[in-house]
Amino acid sequence: MKNKNKMIMILGLMAFLANGDNYAAAPLIINIASDLNLTVSVAAMSVTAYMLAFGVFTLIFGPLSDRYGKVKIINIAAIGTAVFSMLGAFAFNLPSLIFFRAMNGAFGAGIFPVTLALVGQSFDDQNRQKAIAKVMGLMFLGGATATIIGGTLAYFGSWRLVYLVYGIAELIMAVIMLKTLERDQPVVDQLNFIKAYKEPLTNYRFMRLVLVIFFVGFSVFGSFTYSGKLIQEATGSNLVMVGLILSLFGIGTVIGGRIAPRLRKKLKNGFLVSAGVIGSISLLSLSAFTNVWVLSLALFGFGIAFIFLQSTLITAVQEKLPKMRGTAMSLASFNMFVGGAVGTSVYAVVMQNTGLASIYFYSAFILFFISMVAAVFISRFEMRKKQGCENEI
Repeated sequence: MKNKNKMIMILGLMAFLANGDNYAAAPLIINIASDLNLTVSVAAMSVTAYMLAFGVFTLIFGPLSDRYGKVKIINIAAIGTAVFSMLGAFAFNLPSLIFFRAMNGAFGAGIFPVTLALVGQSFDDQNRQKAIAKVMGLMFLGGATATIIGGTLAYFGSWRLVYLVYGIAELIMAVIMLKTLERDQPVVDQLNFIKAYKEPLTNYRFMRLVLVIFFVGFSVFGSFTYSGKLIQEATGSNLVMVGLILSLFGIGTVIGGRIAPRLRKKLKNGFLVSAGVIGSISLLSLSAFTNVWVLSLALFGFGIAFIFLQSTLITAVQEKLPKMRGTAMSLASFNMFVGGAVGTSVYAVVMQNTGLASIYFYSAFILFFISMVAAVFISRFEMRKKQGCENEI
């Protein structure tokens, strides 16, 4: 268990950096545009390039990890994302920036889903959710704190320093991973993408859980995208203070990940119901209040609700396809991030028509409904497990 705890910490720190590398780009767009003589909208194409590459390669790395081993794929992805993050600091025009960020996103896609698949196969049923939640907590803490880290580095240096520092830190972690992580064995004999995805895509109960994950991404990532703007308008705080407040979401995911397994054991089928209640109250508070302390507490509760819900769903998804965890996580991650992208686009229209606060009002009801649906699906899943019908779940 000691070695497994070390593995969780190493993988969690790598996920922290890789996710931070992604989210740190958003507040830098204005500086990038000015430095490269671009408009803001054109400079934002680098963010789009990262996301598109991430989405496509998420579906590729899962089957690769099942065929060649998860640790091998994670090591390659970690080195790749570190190298191209550093190269991004030396971008000299738009095409070079787009290329470096797209490659960074492509390799980053090999870290998140494959890491969670590796964690899932390394722990038994009693410890799996706790381990997954720990890694996810650090991953989203990295995203939530990226604004303040990126803003501070850019303030004292430039946007180039942000990419360089993240890249160097990722390279250090990649070297540690190469020397520390023990290689796992492949779980399939041949690489066949059509065959790999045929089983999960034709598994009704698996796909309905993946659909729930899509809507979790829609409501959580879609609304969180605008939370910095919400906090800034409500409090009038500067970028550094906004980043500190937003980091409470990430802190909520870390703490929530630690208490999730024990609380789920006590509440049983009521666990996801509690996640829906906490999440909806937090989102309604974000939509209705402007007090900085209330907003801070709401973001903290939002993070707890998210990790309660997502870690439970991810654990169930892996248990439904225990022999193809990499492929299962690719579909889950793809739907989570696509859901977030769709949510971001839909909420942009909502914000334009009905105001920023309405995003969180609508998200509160969506998250509550999704939590109730997830509670029903997970309770049925647990019931079938107890009945020993594992081939039917």
